[in-house]
Amino acid sequence: MNGQVTLRLEPLGRTIEVTRGASLRLALQECGVEFPCGGRGRCGRCRIRQVDGFLDGGGDQVEILSARELAQGWRLACRCTVECDVTLEVGQWETVILGDQSAFAFEPRDGLGIAVDLGTTTIVAQLVDLRSGRVLAVSTAVNPHAVHGADVMTRIDRALAGARVAMTSELRESVGGLCSRLFDPQSPHARMSLERVVIAGNTLMHHLFCGIDPGPLAQAPFEPREGGLQSFRADELGWCFGPHAVVSFLPCIGGFVGSDVLCGIAATGMARRSSPAVLIDLGTNGEIVVGDSERLLCTSTAAGPAFEGGRIGMGMRATTGAISEVVVERGRIRVRVIGNSVARGICGSGLVDAVAAGLELGLIDPSGRLAGGKSLRLAPGVELTQHDIRQLQLAKGAIAAGVRTLTARSGSDASRSTTTYLAGAFGNYVNRDAARRIGLIDTPETLIEPVGNSALLGAKMALFDIDSGLQAFDALRSRIEYVPLAADLDFQQGYLRALNFPDRHCDQGRSR
Repeated sequence: MNGQVTLRLEPLGRTIEVTRGASLRLALQECGVEFPCGGRGRCGRCRIRQVDGFLDGGGDQVEILSARELAQGWRLACRCTVECDVTLEVGQWETVILGDQSAFAFEPRDGLGIAVDLGTTTIVAQLVDLRSGRVLAVSTAVNPHAVHGADVMTRIDRALAGARVAMTSELRESVGGLCSRLFDPQSPHARMSLERVVIAGNTLMHHLFCGIDPGPLAQAPFEPREGGLQSFRADELGWCFGPHAVVSFLPCIGGFVGSDVLCGIAATGMARRSSPAVLIDLGTNGEIVVGDSERLLCTSTAAGPAFEGGRIGMGMRATTGAISEVVVERGRIRVRVIGNSVARGICGSGLVDAVAAGLELGLIDPSGRLAGGKSLRLAPGVELTQHDIRQLQLAKGAIAAGVRTLTARSGSDASRSTTTYLAGAFGNYVNRDAARRIGLIDTPETLIEPVGNSALLGAKMALFDIDSGLQAFDALRSRIEYVPLAADLDFQQGYLRALNFPDRHCDQGRSR
């Protein structure tokens, strides 16, 4: 059958028309998708996932893709032709939202559950078979509150200015929409009942989703009005699917340390360790946990949104057109752009790389001053300014000082002697060598462990604890000591010392 068919590409949000039976490789090359091995099906870098519709692909994909990936709809674009309308998720653009496929121990039970990571910037939900623990489907979205500002305090101000009820409605509709797509009555999973939905997020997301006044978060001592576990029936939230499912928002730890961090502690198992570890969640706010089975200390630092491209002149989220990697090759700066397209800006991981490269080349001095002019050119039309570098210094200084303050309080030297877990999308993609070069992290590189979306993993673990009233999570929460830093003199002094970049790399340089 001849004619045109429609391709919709996510997360680019672009729709194109192609001839039925056409090579998918030819269609996607024009959209910036890379084919590093020349389309020979050897490297696996051109992975795409069928979201809706069907692709006709060759059977030799099993040499590159696992049976699990194939079952989830992943294909190699270079081996496929287009026979009908289809929506595709392009693997090279996955950095926008981080999911989770980690294995964990659980007690099997009947029915389905949905775990939700309600992040400040993005939302990801996974449908889980409670009998097998298998992830059946994933749905993602940008947080609707992004229009109100990138950081938590801006959104609190917006809520207190009269938008709180509307912001609560926006969150419930967005999360409900993701869950509705996962629990589609037309899907083969609909024959099973939806038993529960567990949500993890920071304290502001907890308050706004649950309809709690966030006013106390706007002034000292910045304590939540009601930070405990909040539960609803789905129909109470206006969700018509699985109406009797229990919807639980996990409890917060402190004013700016939410259940996303509680989930991270559970997911990493650091509360069971015999030696201290560090957990750092690098997002629009910086949360830090230091401790072991004996004692757990946590805090939040006002790192700001620089690690996600916020307040950076040409900053952007990690999506197509963002510089995500910067290296020094033969004394010159080289960049990698997501989607292999023209550079439009720079995301958080690229920002850390760029400053590390500038330090290596002597273009930025340890004080953060640009040595060679008013800007650092990275690619045609994309540059870093002195303001951008200062924003990164403020962000990394807050994190570094926070870690040192907590480790001193704990009586250990955890930042140097044991594992440092990096949680969240930024922590998953940041170059660890570059992070150490700018002084963001002090831990030896071999002891730095990215843990991906630990908030989502913890929420999935909580799906299996809900019948006991989430006792395990309540017990964990009761063990954690929240340390406010706003009036802490040691933190303030440490923060000033941490603003400068290290004089030189303590390991070998990053040059190639």
